[in-house]
Amino acid sequence: MTQRVLTTESGAPVADNQNSATAGAGGPILLQDGHLLEKLARFNRERIPERVVHARGSGAYGYFEVTDDVTAYTRADFLSEVGRRTETFLRFSTVADSLGGADAVRDPRGFAVKFYTNEGNYDLVGNNTPVFFIKDPIKFPDFIHSQKRDPFTGRQEPDNVWDFWANSPEATHQVTWLMGDRGIPASYRHMNGFGSHTYQWTNAAGEAHFVKYHFKTNQGVRSLSAEQAAELVGKDANSHQTDLLQSIERGMNPSWTLYVQLMPAAEAADYRFNPFDVTKVWPHADYPLQRVGRLVLDRNPDNVFAEVEQAAFSPNNFVPGIGPSPDKMLQGRLFAYADAQRYRLGINHTQLPVNAPRAATADNYGRDGLHATRYGSRHDKNYEPNSYAGPAQTDAPLSAPLPVQGWTGTHEAPAHSKDDDFFQAGELYRLMSAEEKDRLIANIAGGLSQVSRDDVIEKNIAHFHAADPEYGKRVEEAVRALRED
Repeated sequence: MTQRVLTTESGAPVADNQNSATAGAGGPILLQDGHLLEKLARFNRERIPERVVHARGSGAYGYFEVTDDVTAYTRADFLSEVGRRTETFLRFSTVADSLGGADAVRDPRGFAVKFYTNEGNYDLVGNNTPVFFIKDPIKFPDFIHSQKRDPFTGRQEPDNVWDFWANSPEATHQVTWLMGDRGIPASYRHMNGFGSHTYQWTNAAGEAHFVKYHFKTNQGVRSLSAEQAAELVGKDANSHQTDLLQSIERGMNPSWTLYVQLMPAAEAADYRFNPFDVTKVWPHADYPLQRVGRLVLDRNPDNVFAEVEQAAFSPNNFVPGIGPSPDKMLQGRLFAYADAQRYRLGINHTQLPVNAPRAATADNYGRDGLHATRYGSRHDKNYEPNSYAGPAQTDAPLSAPLPVQGWTGTHEAPAHSKDDDFFQAGELYRLMSAEEKDRLIANIAGGLSQVSRDDVIEKNIAHFHAADPEYGKRVEEAVRALRED
């Protein structure tokens, strides 16, 4: 086997990688040692800003295969034929902690899928829960600040977490999910994924449906109790990363079946819940699950930093036949996600291999910037319109237009007949078994009892009472018992 030659960043061979150049055997180091200076400078810059949220992540490559005909609902080409396969990259993550945080913690999980379609990349950026804590993006920075480390104590504070929820009653549904059994997945393989938001599908005739995505794990849902999670974190803080890596290396390729709920666009205005409120679900009795295909992960990244840490997702990366809805949280994320990557990775992050489209090179008039590697021929123009056969628009919208009306300004979302912040949280509680309810109450009381202010505790308990009288009473009694100990 031929010995590979160690080189500098510019490709020159390195004569000595063990000893710095000095003025004599015992003399000081010389500034002329270019290899040393380059090596130290490169090392100093190995880390980039971590994601503000979803910092701790794992990922893998795979494929999505269509198993059912959905062409009546969308003209997306990668969904146009049963048996069609599309390469994918899936990034899992925790939300609140930093890059060095543990995997087995009580936290929502990111479930972000990049489809490398022949019409460009489609990013579906969701979670392992079908709902979220808030419904308007203007509250998102405040929500995340309340869940992250406190600027004074440097740790996550129950006072901050529960105070925000006390003053945000719409969070009650997601809090019930988070504090229930599925709040700590046993592994990334053993949890479901959801698009969470409402999106739009448009067929070849221009007919629009609103859609919700459900990825059901084929490994079965498995979760950890708080006690099991604490023990696992002590043994392996990287437990979920370890499990995902080893399962794929052993050929035990995890998979999910994708189902969708489809609502004709005309039915949205009169639906009993606001269909664009991400704190609510569409009951399956109203809009049953329809199978679309299966997602399989079968290849680990070669380099976690290059392919997982630098993987960039934006829910604004649509393809023809798929588009946004009036979901306010989604509308905010259409800007925020791509902007976060422009800050972290630079304006040309879409040219990195993990983010670059597979079918064809992106062809537009964006130029220059940090790490620019894409360029055309020497005669290509950098403006449009032009007379030199440059890329031109298609005049074909990706999705159907969304109707707008009324005066501009700040508005609450229109109320629907069953819209309130507590009804669906109560429905979720009543679906739980007796044992699941016991664990839910214990998890909530364990955190809420640590809050220092009585009014914050009382506001949260009032939310659980509003969701279900038994739910509220049990939380109240459990918190009281813990605080009296």
